[in-house]
Amino acid sequence: MLKYLKKYRIFCFLAPLFMVGEVAMDLWQPDLMAKIVDKGVLQSDFDLIIRVGVQMILCVLAGGASGVLCGVFANLASNGFGNDLRKDVFSHIMSLSFEQTDKFSTGSLITRLSNDITQVQTMVAISVRMLVRNGVMFVGGIIMLFRQSPRFSVVAACALPFLLILVVFFLRKTSPLFRKVQEKLDGVNHVMQEDVAGARVVKAYVKEDYELSRFDRANDALCSENLRVQTLLAFLGPCMNIIMNLCVVAVILVGGITVKNGGDLTPGSIMAAITYLTQILGGIGFLANIFQTFTRAKASADRINEVLESPPSIEDGENEQIETGRGTVEFRDVCFAYPGTSDNVLEHIDLTVRRGETLAIIGSTGSGKTTLVDLIPRFYDVSSGEVLVDGRNVKDYKLTDLRDKISVVMQRSEIYSRPIEENIRWGAPDASPEQIKAAGEAAQADGFICEKEYGYHTVISEGGHSLSGGQKQRVCVARALLKPHEILIFDDATSALDLRTEASLYDALGKQDPDSTKIIIAQRIASVRRADRIIVLDNGRIAASGTHETLMEASEIYRDIYRSQQREGGAA
Repeated sequence: MLKYLKKYRIFCFLAPLFMVGEVAMDLWQPDLMAKIVDKGVLQSDFDLIIRVGVQMILCVLAGGASGVLCGVFANLASNGFGNDLRKDVFSHIMSLSFEQTDKFSTGSLITRLSNDITQVQTMVAISVRMLVRNGVMFVGGIIMLFRQSPRFSVVAACALPFLLILVVFFLRKTSPLFRKVQEKLDGVNHVMQEDVAGARVVKAYVKEDYELSRFDRANDALCSENLRVQTLLAFLGPCMNIIMNLCVVAVILVGGITVKNGGDLTPGSIMAAITYLTQILGGIGFLANIFQTFTRAKASADRINEVLESPPSIEDGENEQIETGRGTVEFRDVCFAYPGTSDNVLEHIDLTVRRGETLAIIGSTGSGKTTLVDLIPRFYDVSSGEVLVDGRNVKDYKLTDLRDKISVVMQRSEIYSRPIEENIRWGAPDASPEQIKAAGEAAQADGFICEKEYGYHTVISEGGHSLSGGQKQRVCVARALLKPHEILIFDDATSALDLRTEASLYDALGKQDPDSTKIIIAQRIASVRRADRIIVLDNGRIAASGTHETLMEASEIYRDIYRSQQREGGAA
């Protein structure tokens, strides 16, 4: 992911540079303090105390200014890095196929896009600040400690192996646990996302307690995994403090013996040595925390890379010569099985839909109706055979060019929390208010929209919960009609409408959009009986094809559907 830092390399250079300045001031302070004690206090030289004291104040100010500038540049680098990475990951997620997003799960993708990227962003900020600080502090502290007395360096050298063994031991233990923590967080996000989206169903079935217990289990699993990590790390700090305090005792002991034996050490140098030793060993403690952050960020980075390194399973074709103004669709011996399964959903489909024709598809639940139309805009690719649009294999099109020719109203009405006008304009951002209103009228949505206080400017609540099922469907139909298209697909898009409103919609559609090719999936024969042609799907195969009248004579399956809907009052 270092490529995302190239844009901010100047900040990545300046932040460590100012951090070196801050650390240099910190390392100079104990030496100045030793001078005040040995030459100022003990020799009663008050001029030296004032002079060196002023130097210490200037050091503090210079170090503080360097620290602030380091923080500013580090934040510019890390936030810019996180911003760019998050945009790229989101863009890549949008390019993935339905198969791939299902594989990752929505909850996991949300975690990777938010928490995982935040972990990596934090690592970048720490790398250009605290890693540099503690690294320079460690090396500089050893040099300054050696200047005070080589004996003190021996004490530090004896302590370092024990500290390094502690750090390596705990990091090796905690490293595999951090990925498990992120996976448990996926589980929490997954439950939360499902329950928030399906809140109405939860309440309707009085399943609040069940969903609360389900969330509790996911949350408890996350808490338990976090506790495992934190319990291990809780031992690290006290163990390091014990070693650090023993080193301080050793420095005082060595210094006291040396002074007693008439050595060259002074009280000021011993004080400075203790400060330097604390800085060195404290720096190692901070480095341990930094490596802990690195370990967690590494787990997050691996999860982010899993997304970025997943090439879209449905890619652009290479043909840029796109013909327009037609709209024919052809299936040639098409078979299809969903990824990861061996059973075909569609079997040897041969079908041609002419320009301007209205084709209706009817069949029992699970017969493959939605799957069939999903192959036209390449939501999935065929297992064998070919799907052609305007005589060209859909795999040869660039995805944007192919999908620009097609307008789809799906089974589930996807409505966004924004004004109705913007929802309708979704596929035609430059549409005028008059065009939006015309689309609303054709979709039989204009009436209920105008009855609202703010009309087309009415803001819809999240998920479209402020609209009824039929109103949401009509807004989605208006959106599809407004979008420029040559092929119009209705995937059971009028199931929530009464028969009169549905008939008015199809009448308006025939007048407003006569030249486009229309493919209509429906459950009710009343919805499709006026189509130019109706095909009956049964177990993934075309069982019959023809007009309503010919199918009533020739297809037993069609007659069974018709009779059952008559008994239920569903046919007209």
